[in-house]
This record gives sequence, structure tokens and C-alpha cells, in this order.
Amino acid sequence: MKLLRYGPRGQEKPGLIDREGTIRDLSSLIADIAPEVLVPAALERLRGIDPASLPRVEGAPRIGACVARVPQMVCTGLNYVDHVKEAKLPTPSEPVLFLKSISAINGPNDDVMLPKNSEKTDWEVELGIVMGTRAADVSERDALRYVAGYCVANDVSERAFQFERGEPSPPKGKCADTFAPIGPYMVTADEVPDPQALDVFCDVSGTRMQNGSTRDMIFSCAFLVSYMSRFVTLQPGDIILTGTPAGTGLGQKPPRYLRPGDTLHVGISGLGEQHSSVVAYRA
Repeated sequence: MKLLRYGPRGQEKPGLIDREGTIRDLSSLIADIAPEVLVPAALERLRGIDPASLPRVEGAPRIGACVARVPQMVCTGLNYVDHVKEAKLPTPSEPVLFLKSISAINGPNDDVMLPKNSEKTDWEVELGIVMGTRAADVSERDALRYVAGYCVANDVSERAFQFERGEPSPPKGKCADTFAPIGPYMVTADEVPDPQALDVFCDVSGTRMQNGSTRDMIFSCAFLVSYMSRFVTLQPGDIILTGTPAGTGLGQKPPRYLRPGDTLHVGISGLGEQHSSVVAYRA
């Protein structure tokens, strides 16, 4: 299934995409695409519904972040060999973990707003893992059984805040409002047979900047879920960001960062695409 949320910000309704690509309204059956809907039993009930029995959503509504009430976003950095090289950093022996504020979550096509005093805001297309079952110290072999689905994410990052404001601190540069576009939809895990065989890309103002594959991850999705669950209990609705391939603004020669008027086109094979505009800070 492809599950999504549509409608004005703060008033999103739950929906699914049928085989023809039409949005079907789920609001008569569930309140939202939220943690309680992502557990295995709830997803199984949704799979039993004939999409044709659901109302069609007409027009082109705004698409919201694909999961509501996300408990936490757990992220890993430096998880692609080519990105490690462009960042001129040593290959990590274990995943580099940090938390990204849930207040950064944004719709997939909403504006990305540069923070006040931004100098070096960057893009990072990433595969998002959406958890469906509580996971604490789970094995790598079993880890993907705890996953509800996958989505497109953009881990937008302000590099000056991250690296130049005291000691390096990923959350300092990654938690601004609008810095986590998620979606357009969550594809349930049963429709993603191999999360390590997905192509990822990011275009900035019409130029292809990132063009990679999840097969090039240093640490696989299963390893990340298992590893993270040793340090933090993962809950249904949690989103794991799995790192980005080469082609970030930081890695360009000279570096190239986002400015008002830029556009972002981000996508992952089978998981959909995002189209965002970059805007200046507004209070």
C-alpha cells in the first residue's frame, strides 16, 4: 500500500493511492496515518479494504508529511562511501547517530525555508524507514520485521550551524522548521522487497546533484534498525533517516548552497518524488 496524508497543514486527512494513482479517502475508517495505524494488525486490516470502495479525492490537494505524530527521528550520518569521501572524513567503524527534531517535519512539496542568518543550507536525499513495531535490542536478522514501510526524505542541513558554531553538532544544523520534508507517501514494507536496491536522486534548480543507490550504504537498513535499537527503544511511527550519497552542496568544488528561488526535486525509485521551493526566512 501507499499511504499518505492530504489537505491543509494541520487539517490533513488519511488516504491511500490506488493502482491508477488516484487518492482514496480513508478518513471514515481511521483518524490519521499515525503510530497506532502502523502496527502490523492495523496495516493488515487496511490491506483487506478494496480501494474502489473508498471515496475518490478530486483535484490536486496539498500532500502532507506521510506520517502524523512521529515520536522521534533517529538519523545516521556518513553512511555512503562516496559521501564520506566528499566530506573528507574517515569511514566510520560504527554508525554515526543523532536525533532530528520532529518540529522540522514538512510536507514533501511545501516550501523549504532558510533559517535566519543561514549561510550554507544544503540538501540530502535519504531513504526513510518508518517503524511499525516497538524494537529494543533486536537482531539484524529480524530487524526488518519491525518496519512498517519506507519513504522519501530530505535531511536539509545548515552546514555553518552544524560545523562552525562551536564544536561540530549535527542537530544544530538539521532541526530548523521545514528541514525534514517527508513523503509523498509511505510504501508498506511488503511492497519493498529489498530496501538495499533503490535508486535515489536530488535535482537542484534543474541540475542533477545526487544520483546514488541504497546498495552503496556502508550500514544496511537492517543493521541500522538493529544497531539503533541497542541505544534507543524504537516505537511505531519513528522515522529513521539512513544517510545520503555524494553530491551534497558541501561536496561541490566550490561548495554550492541553497538560495531563495532554488527548487528541489528529490526522489527514490518506487517511493515517489518531492518538489519543493526554497524561500527566505520569514518570522
